[in-house]
Amino acid sequence: MCGIVGYIGDQEAEDLLLTGLKRLEYRGYDSAGLATVDESGLHVQKREGKVDDLRNSLDSAPMPGTTGIGHTRWATHGAPNDVNAHPHVSTDGSFALVHNGIIENHGVLKKKLKEKGYTFQSDTDTEVLVYLIEEVKRAADLSLPEAVRQALTQVIGAYGIAIVSGEDPDLLIAARNGSPLILGVGEDEYFIGSDAAPLVEHTRQVVYLEDGEMATLRRSGYNVTTIDNEPL
Repeated sequence: MCGIVGYIGDQEAEDLLLTGLKRLEYRGYDSAGLATVDESGLHVQKREGKVDDLRNSLDSAPMPGTTGIGHTRWATHGAPNDVNAHPHVSTDGSFALVHNGIIENHGVLKKKLKEKGYTFQSDTDTEVLVYLIEEVKRAADLSLPEAVRQALTQVIGAYGIAIVSGEDPDLLIAARNGSPLILGVGEDEYFIGSDAAPLVEHTRQVVYLEDGEMATLRRSGYNVTTIDNEPL
């Protein structure tokens, strides 16, 4: 089973995310990765193997930023390796995404994206979702949250996702359909987890996202809507 953690606040994200991933190790996994954001942009590292392997690689190349996402992957599409590990990044390097679940119509979506000129580096359905969001955003000149919402209306299958933007350090996006995702509410900081294990040491206030819901988080607050853009 895959695991997701996310954070936005004033603390350095790297160690907090790694600790959260360690708390998700019981779920089983074959690779791990992080994406953080600071004023200089997006930083991504991912490795086949254990969270400790990822932590060791970060000793010589730490990841700055107080917004970030992390993931432990159990291979479904593609072999367990560095390329297939999450997070996956848009072709323009502007945002990164982690994903639990299976996109059932990824083959159809991938074919359409290839016809538009996208070249795929991994064997994952997750990379298809990243490029779909990128294409929707580019084609209609949308904000990233709106592009995510509109892209998800085209997706068939299960997902729990978290996204950070290299162009906006004050943004964390989460959405779920058939794959659990929890929002932890702190003091001027917010957490995302695929279950409560990464959150309990930070807050006992949580919002359980329901199927077909999406949360947009900033340090000043958060809002939740349906994928069909109905406010909650």
